[in-house]
Amino acid sequence: MGTYVLVHGGFHDGNTWERVIARLEQHGHTALAPTLAGRGKGADPTVGLGQCTQSLADYIVDRDLTDVILVGHSLGGAVICKVAEAIPERIGRLVFYAAVVPHDGESIYDGYPPIYRLALNQWFAESFDGTITLPFEVWRNGFIPEADLEVAQWAYQQLWPEPCRTVLDRVDLTKFHTLRTPRTFLVGTDDCTMPGGWHPQMTSRVGPFRLLETPGGHELMFTNPDLLADKLIEAARDESLP
Repeated sequence: MGTYVLVHGGFHDGNTWERVIARLEQHGHTALAPTLAGRGKGADPTVGLGQCTQSLADYIVDRDLTDVILVGHSLGGAVICKVAEAIPERIGRLVFYAAVVPHDGESIYDGYPPIYRLALNQWFAESFDGTITLPFEVWRNGFIPEADLEVAQWAYQQLWPEPCRTVLDRVDLTKFHTLRTPRTFLVGTDDCTMPGGWHPQMTSRVGPFRLLETPGGHELMFTNPDLLADKLIEAARDESLP
């Protein structure tokens, strides 16, 4: 059985994965979902992507986890790339679920389509504490449109402000592109968060990978956690085995 470490995206925390973890455990897997630095009550709003990466690498090392199936959702894609660089000997596979992967030397902001950068510029200008908050209308219509209003509201209540630096910090991925860690990119066929689609726009940035598709959108951990868990199990399989 596998050891999964599930990495949340922007505005989320580790509790995002609660129902996915339950399903993975039903199948006999170990599943953990730490909250990255800078999220949650009383968190430091000045945290950048480097601190997020370090907090996750420390989490894995402190628990002596090995052969980890490291799953990154959305902004968590950039984080798992850097963690794979930091502790490659502990990572068995990378799974990118609708994950943002910057070009080497760019920030997550740089990799977003122009329409997203315009929105982010407005949110940055309105920020008074170094964080940005996702408006409900954007969440409802852009991130989780397939959900009932009640589900969208319930999920929105679990979101947190996002430190601006996690989006703006430039990412050096030179070492990442030399790694031979197996990787899978999971794409929701109904995911409308990335204009132009996640594949090949983002998939082309991760190096050699296996593409896996699933019905559903960007927030399956809220809308269909059992399906997401089952797809993560499929994503982690060694494709060289029958």
